[in-house]
Amino acid sequence: MAENFNNNLQHKDSSLTQEGRVAQPSSEFYSIFSKEEVLGIIHVLEVRREIPLKYSYKGRGAKIWDNFYQKYIIPRWYRTSNVEIDLLKQNFEYINSNTQNCQKVNIVDVGAGNSYPVKEFVRRLHTLGKIHKYIALDISEELLNLSQTNFQKWFPQIEFVSSTIDIENSSIPEVLLKNHEDTVNIILHLGVTIGNHQNRSEVLKNFRDSMGKNDILVFTIETGSNSDWDGKVRGGCKYHAEQVYGWIKNNIGIRSEDCELVRKYDLETDSIVANLKLRQSYTINFSRMGIDKNIDLSKGEEITVWRHHKYEIPELLQEIERCGLQLVHSSTDKYLSHVMVFCQLVPVL
Repeated sequence: MAENFNNNLQHKDSSLTQEGRVAQPSSEFYSIFSKEEVLGIIHVLEVRREIPLKYSYKGRGAKIWDNFYQKYIIPRWYRTSNVEIDLLKQNFEYINSNTQNCQKVNIVDVGAGNSYPVKEFVRRLHTLGKIHKYIALDISEELLNLSQTNFQKWFPQIEFVSSTIDIENSSIPEVLLKNHEDTVNIILHLGVTIGNHQNRSEVLKNFRDSMGKNDILVFTIETGSNSDWDGKVRGGCKYHAEQVYGWIKNNIGIRSEDCELVRKYDLETDSIVANLKLRQSYTINFSRMGIDKNIDLSKGEEITVWRHHKYEIPELLQEIERCGLQLVHSSTDKYLSHVMVFCQLVPVL
């Protein structure tokens, strides 16, 4: 993706005043996001000094993420293991046995991305004649298009449905989940994505509000203490954070020489974060779509562009219970670093 971050994308109109530089987001920025999303970005940037990671999956950011996935996650001849694929394989019999009382299942893939993690899982269920339809949900239309291309190539016989959704801000639309009585929804939220959300509890509540009594929510987490981070950058904290940083600074209009990428443990959110740290004071001027808003940033301030939270198991259990869900099954990978979690609604007495 290096070619996407060349000097042609740098904003030549970032002017220097006595107070600092003035930056204006690019035309691409305004073409990617709706007015509502731009206002949301402005609000979070102003209040929390953050550009939520979820927005980086839109536009060219979809290709950035797909390249990251292809580079680090899809199994290769020299790296045959994939945590998500392995855990789905490991738990296939559990899922199949717990859907024996229904004729069909819907696979509801929230944060579907390119759909690679579910490929073999879907294939096995399809062989058993159990798939009713595959529902791909993502904040990014570009990733949904990629998901559709991949999925329909692999499984042309299975109905494919897709819709954009921000699971931090809304539950899954009921119209997508409406079933016959003999169909169950298996809701997947893979890729340890739950750890990237700023408001993890709200995400779990939105899942809860989307579920029927027999539906199963399956998500993956990375385990451990965030504060014990060794300072070494690897995986998403390395490649993905670097690419998101480049994508954001160019589209917001901050010059490369005026900022740096800083990774650290953030005590307030108990997360590992990647921040854009300013070496120069900036005013970011949002002045399109009927918006007229300036955000002043001082030299030395940091904007969070990437985050990840590891769970300690007692914390995970408390968070699940507070959100009205119950843990019904869990499974760890061979390194005991990742857990696949299975939840259902708490039964009404």
